Parts: sequence; structure tokens; C-alpha cells
Amino acid sequence: SQCTSGCVCPNGLVLDGNGGCILEEECPCIHNEAMYQPGETINVDCNTCVCKNRKWECTKDQCLGTCTVYGDGHYNTFDDKRFSFNGNCEYTLVQDHCGKSGSANGTFRVVTENIPCGNTGTTCSKSIKVFLEVRSYELILGEEHVSVVKRGQNEELPYTVRYMGMYLIIETKSGLILMWDKKTSIFIKLSPDFKGQICGLCGNYDGNSINDFTTRSQSVVENVLEFGNSWKVSSTCPDANSIKDPCSTNPYRKSWSEKQCSIINSNVFAACHSQVEPAKYYQACVTDACACDSGGDCDCFCTAVAAYAQACSEVGVCVAWRSPSICREFYAT
Repeated sequence: SQCTSGCVCPNGLVLDGNGGCILEEECPCIHNEAMYQPGETINVDCNTCVCKNRKWECTKDQCLGTCTVYGDGHYNTFDDKRFSFNGNCEYTLVQDHCGKSGSANGTFRVVTENIPCGNTGTTCSKSIKVFLEVRSYELILGEEHVSVVKRGQNEELPYTVRYMGMYLIIETKSGLILMWDKKTSIFIKLSPDFKGQICGLCGNYDGNSINDFTTRSQSVVENVLEFGNSWKVSSTCPDANSIKDPCSTNPYRKSWSEKQCSIINSNVFAACHSQVEPAKYYQACVTDACACDSGGDCDCFCTAVAAYAQACSEVGVCVAWRSPSICREFYAT
């Protein structure tokens, strides 16, 4: 157990929790219910923390911002605003050089194409396009691979493509990193240099989630449909409308979905619960599992759980949740 100060120990010593006395600087630190001895280090996002005098002393480097898009239109912006938006169109996730000039002078732009993934009006991101250097390069991510359309004359590529486990990763020289699970999950990371300089469904990355619903015309709105529809790439697409609760539409799937998704609230993720609130991820999982009623239901479930696992990983909690019986694809034996 963690040390507590006690008056029974002489000369400024403290109780060690086991009936003995030790120097205060010899007390351990606690992180995710695990005990670390003085001098031991942990990594939390991009910072390193050292255990000293029962407390963690951490570096204060600015970390990359992350925007997450997964499953049935679930978004978590760079400023940590969570919302759901369903639309059957192409939408701008993030671009730099906002305002009147739009994307014409931008160095990057990420577009997602949503298509129906169920019979209740739900949509999933199935294709991603990354435009670089004022459209000199177009990277198209779809069908589990990436293809490139080159329009410029530059010999040196402004990006690299690599694979890490289940993810395909694109890293650009401008400071954009895109991770794609080759299905419906996208993680976009940006350097702090872009704070307040971007726009799209991922928000403006200014540290304030209140104004994340900024439309293409640079007005701040409260309605998620007005916000989302403003970022359609083509004006000919129909506007998205609110949809019915998939679990109400497909009540026969509700109990299965709740049982499957309960892994998020279980002891499997216990170490993460205090770091990343599981409730919204669990609800998103249940909704998606109910919605995917035209095939691919396990994909929808696995994607939703993987999104929570990735959020845990971002705060330094790695959870081995896959097994031969649960989302066994990419399971490491």
C-alpha cells in the first residue's frame, strides 16, 4: 500500500504500510493501480514522469493533438469534444489555411467519404483522401491499401507510408500524421504548431472545445447537423438528418450488443477507467453494434472497442484485450 505519514516513526521517518519505517523519499508512487519505486519512470503521452518523494515529476513538453473518427460517425476533436454525425457524402475532416481563402493555399487537407453501413441510416467512413501541397499529391486510402495520384513535378515525396501492427500510417513533412486501421477508424495527429490554424469536422485545435462547431463560413453554431453539413465537399450531396436509435429500430440486437460491449466496463480495462471515462465509448459501442445489421457486425463491435483501447494507449495504459474469441484478427499469440 502507499506510504502514509505517521507519528510512531522516529527522526522524520514514515510508515511503509507494512509496519515498518522508511525515509519519505523511499516511498513508492502509484500509477494505474501499479506501484513504482523511487527513480522509476513511466511515459504518459509524449512526457516522461519520474517517481520522487511519493509524487510524479513529469516533463511538460507539448504533445501532438489527436482527432479520432471511428465506427458509426463518432468524432472526438483535437480539443476533446465528442459528437456523432451521420452523413452520406464526402466531408472535410481537417485542413489548414482556413477562412476566405479556404483550402486553396493549404498544405494539407483530409477528406473522408461516408457510406451506409446498416439499414437504419447509419454511415461509416470507408475511404480517406489526403491532399498535400495544394493538391500536388492525392493519397487515397481504401480497400485496405493506399494509392497515390501525383500532379506536381517534385521529385522528393512530402510524406512517408509505413505499417505498424494493424495500422497504416502516413506521416507528412508538414507535421500531419494519419493512422488508419484499414477499416473505419482514423486517428489524425498534428503538431502544436497548428493550434488555431485548422478547421473541419476535427475542430480548430485552439485548446477550447466550446467553439469546435465552427462551420465552413467561420460561424460558431450549436447544432451538430448544421456544423457537419457545412463541411460537405460537394453541395449536391443531401444534408444529413438525425436518425433513429439503432437499438430501438433493431431491438433483437440490443442484448447481444450490450453483452459484447460490456468488455469496455469490465476488469479487462480496469487500469484505464480512471484515466479515460468509458461510459461514452460503451454507449457508442452498443449503438454501432445495433446499427450494423447488414453484415460486418463484429467489425463494428471490434472497431468500437479498439477506439477505447487506443484512447487508453494515448494516456500510457496499454491493454491486451484481443483474444482468440474476441476480435481475433491481429491477435498476437
